[in-house]
Amino acid sequence: MSYRIIPPFVALLMASACAQQTPAPTPSTPPSTTAAASPSGTPQDTRPALAETRSTMTPDLKVEVVGLNRVKAKHLVAQLRLTNTGADKKLPWTGEMGDNTRPLGEIRWASGIGVLDAPARAWILPYKPADFPCLCTDQDRDGLAYFIDPGESINVYAVMPAPSGNPAAATVVTPVGPPMPDVPISDEPPVTPPGTTIPDPDAEPVTTVVRPLVTPSESLDGSEETADDGRDLQVNLSADVLFALNKATLTAKARAVLARTAKLVDASSGSSVRVEGHADSSGNNAINDPLSTRRAEAVRKALSALVTRQGVGFQAKGYGSRRPLYGNDTDEGRRRNRRVTVTFARPQAAAAEQPATPVATDAPGATGLTGTGKADGQPISMKVTGLRRLTGGLGLLTYRVKNDGSAEAWFNELHQAQDWMSFKYRAAFNVRLTDVAARRRYLPGRLQVPAESGGVDAYCACTDVSGVRLSTTKFGPGAEKEFWGLFELPDSATTMRVKIGSFRDLQVPVR
Repeated sequence: MSYRIIPPFVALLMASACAQQTPAPTPSTPPSTTAAASPSGTPQDTRPALAETRSTMTPDLKVEVVGLNRVKAKHLVAQLRLTNTGADKKLPWTGEMGDNTRPLGEIRWASGIGVLDAPARAWILPYKPADFPCLCTDQDRDGLAYFIDPGESINVYAVMPAPSGNPAAATVVTPVGPPMPDVPISDEPPVTPPGTTIPDPDAEPVTTVVRPLVTPSESLDGSEETADDGRDLQVNLSADVLFALNKATLTAKARAVLARTAKLVDASSGSSVRVEGHADSSGNNAINDPLSTRRAEAVRKALSALVTRQGVGFQAKGYGSRRPLYGNDTDEGRRRNRRVTVTFARPQAAAAEQPATPVATDAPGATGLTGTGKADGQPISMKVTGLRRLTGGLGLLTYRVKNDGSAEAWFNELHQAQDWMSFKYRAAFNVRLTDVAARRRYLPGRLQVPAESGGVDAYCACTDVSGVRLSTTKFGPGAEKEFWGLFELPDSATTMRVKIGSFRDLQVPVR
C-alpha cells in the first residue's frame, strides 16, 4: 500500500500566517512544546494536557489531548499523547487506536481519533484519502514503534472536519476509553513536536467519514420506541397496542399513544410527516402488504386530526415485512417489528426549558452509587463515576467495575443484553437509564455505518469489547476498569435510575 507524501499542513498554515511578517529565527523546539528526557533518554513532549482518559482494556495506557486546532474554518487537527504509565510491560498502541467501524487492513493507524458533534448527532472521524485508511498517524510513515516502553510517550494526530456551529470546545473520542468532554478548540495554527508532520487535507481528494449517532428510547409500557438522529425523530408505535390481531381498526388505547406523538409533531418545525406500516415475517406478502398499508392509513388519518399545527402534510405507505428493525427469530424481535413508524423533523427544545445542571456536593461513592455481584465465582463490585450532561441532549455515563477476588474472572454481563438488541460487534450495551417520572427508558446510542450488503450496521456508542479489545472484560485479581456509554438525556431530568447488568438499580444524579 502506498502513502503519498503531501505538503505538511502546519507548514502551509504557518507560511500563510507569516507571509507579510518579518521572518523570525526558527526555534529548535516549536512554541509551547517542551522536550524532556524519558527514562530511556528519548525527548518527550511535555505540553500540558487539555484532557485525559485511560484505556479500559489496559489502564496503564494514558491518553491526553495536547492540541485541538480549527484551521481554515473547516478542518480540525487533534493531537494526542499516549503514555505507558506502567513499570514493566510494553504496550501496543496501533490496535487500541484503530477505528473498527471501517476496514482496517494492516493495523498501524490512529484512525479511531475523532470528535462528537453532539447537536448534529455526528461522530466525526479522520478524513479518508484514496489509498490509505485515514489522514492520521501512520506507524510506518511517522516512524513510530509498535510498542510504547514503560515510562515512555508517543504523539499521534488526526485531521478531520471541524464540528458544526464553530463551537469553542468539543468532546474528543477515541476507541480507548471514555470520551473527553469540553476540550477547548484553538483557532491558532497547531504546534507540533519535533519530527511530526501533519498532512494538508486540501492537498488531495479526501472523503469525509462521519457516523450518524442515533439515540433510542422506549416507553416502559412497550407502546412505542423512538430513535433520534439529530435531524429526524422516528417514532415506532407498537402495532400490538394500536390494533387487534390482523386488524387495521385503532384500539381504545391507541388514542393516548397517538396523542403523545401528535404533541411531538406539533413541537417540530417540519412540514411533512411520513407514516409507514410494517409487519413481522409471519404470514406472506399477500397478507402483510395490504395489512401494513391499511394500518399506516389508519394512523395517518387519526394523527392528522390530532395535530394542531397548520401546514403539515402526511404521507402513508405500507412495507409489509421487508424493513425489519430487528431479527425475526425471537418473539421480542417480531413484536418490535410489528409497528407503524412515524417520522418527522426532530423537535428543538427551547432554551428556557433547559434545566440548570445540578451541582454535586458528594463524591459518587458517598451517595451510594455502588453495587456488588459475582463473575466466575469471584466477587465483583461496580461504582458509577458520573452521569454528565453534554450538549445536544446527550448524556455520558461512566462506571467502574472491579474484581475484588483472588483469581482471574471474565465479566461478560455487559454484552449480554436482550436478544433483540442488534450490534455489529460486542460492546458494553447491557445498560439502561430510566426516567421514572416520565416512565421512559433510554438505551445506549448507536453509530450507523453503511454495510457492504447495502444496509446499515449498528455499532454501540459505548465501550467496545470485541476484536483487539476482546480482553476488556477480563479482570485479574484486584483489577479495576472504567466503562462508558452515550445516551439521550431528557432535559428535565436531575436524576436517572441506572441499571448496569445484574447490579442493583441506582439513582444517579445528573451533573
